[in-house]
Amino acid sequence: MDHRYAQLYVGGGWVTPSTSHVITLVNPSTEARLGSVPEALEADVDVAVDAARRAFDEPGGWAHWAPEDRADVMERFATELEARAERIAGLVSSQNGLPISWARQLEVGYPTSVLRYYAGLARTTAFSEVRAGLLGGSIEVRKVPVGVVAAIVPWNYPQVLSMFKIAPAMAAGCTVVLKPSPEAALDAFLIAEAAEAAAVPAGVLNIVPGGREAGAHLVSHPRVDKVSFTGSTAAGRAIAEICGRLLRPVTLELGGKSAGIILDDAELDPVGIGEDLVAATLANNGQTCFLSTRILAPRTRYAEVIDLLTDLVRALPVGDALDESTLIGPMATRQQRDRVEGYIAKGRHEGARVTTGGGRPAGLDKGWFVEPTVFADVDNGFVVAQEEIFGPVLCVLPYDTVDDAVRIANDSDYGLGGTVWTADPERGADVARRVRTGTIGVNHYLPDPVAPFGGVKASGLGIELGPEGLEAYLQIQSVYL
Repeated sequence: MDHRYAQLYVGGGWVTPSTSHVITLVNPSTEARLGSVPEALEADVDVAVDAARRAFDEPGGWAHWAPEDRADVMERFATELEARAERIAGLVSSQNGLPISWARQLEVGYPTSVLRYYAGLARTTAFSEVRAGLLGGSIEVRKVPVGVVAAIVPWNYPQVLSMFKIAPAMAAGCTVVLKPSPEAALDAFLIAEAAEAAAVPAGVLNIVPGGREAGAHLVSHPRVDKVSFTGSTAAGRAIAEICGRLLRPVTLELGGKSAGIILDDAELDPVGIGEDLVAATLANNGQTCFLSTRILAPRTRYAEVIDLLTDLVRALPVGDALDESTLIGPMATRQQRDRVEGYIAKGRHEGARVTTGGGRPAGLDKGWFVEPTVFADVDNGFVVAQEEIFGPVLCVLPYDTVDDAVRIANDSDYGLGGTVWTADPERGADVARRVRTGTIGVNHYLPDPVAPFGGVKASGLGIELGPEGLEAYLQIQSVYL
């Protein structure tokens, strides 16, 4: 392991942490020790925030760079990340169980696309305009960077979700203190390596892996100007309370329990629908916030839908995340496996019927594996239909009419993602527009960097991605001329 993994990346260099505390990471596929990183404590967070503050406030600092010059740095940063692609993919899969074939697509290509997209926006966005005043004179309306950003990301997509925050913040002229999850911190050091190699100016990006205490200190730090958090709804509520008290802007991308509405005209040929349906419902072993894990099927075709899902799910190869053939890897932690198994037990107790899965895979004695599971005969009032399981568990609910399907889809505390499956895309789009959710796809689902991504209700506040994601890191100043 590189010696720098024993240090923190702060102020554009590698610094010794305040204590010898370390975070030990374990491979969820094998339960073997993967490595360790320093655990940032409050004193380390203070140093990182101070470095970000200086980089933002100093004359000629990042906030004062020309946007096109910031874009040049970001493009170099993307190139350096691409040079570490295979190392990044391997580390992510080894940390959280994301199958390596998915990791190469989602944790390498996607983050660099986001970084390059925001570099492009930095070049083309009008950060200032002059308006003629109604009372005489003119007004310059400026979009200025909000300041120092606390970015807190979870373990399920550490590279993607880090770049959802780093890229628009850098494009806006903000500086960032990134706190990776303790369950997936090793790959963050490759972000640091890439930033160093790309000559990202000192203090623009600082990385402090740590637990809840470090995160809480960062969120409430008096020298932080904005918080951007991705994680559980419970943690998001606590962060929102702190930011509300401090009048601090916050973006929260939280949990989900999205509906996948299969219309009565949907083509249920597994060859035609299978790959997209699996991706929209079980990506990253079900450890994805926007997945359509509540499948709504017309009662007239309910048995057909159950058979399709059962056959698709039963055929998914389960195994070591680094195996090229694996499509379902382990849960990221032992605690997460226990949580998922607890929900499976609840579903059985409520009267749902397991059509496939429901246990641990045979022959996998090591690792935190759960069989991908399909529940039939589910009522929308069941716990397994209302709470986010965050594992490879699908619940299939019957409906009678399209109005009934929309009602069931909207009968949720969450509103993050969703899908509609139909042979008529125009009809599907009409149904999709009736679902109260931040994002929804017709016959597929994957957030696109150019489109705003965010949730409603308990799924969060604010927007990431798209031009709207850049606006979240800007504030308005009017100068009366």
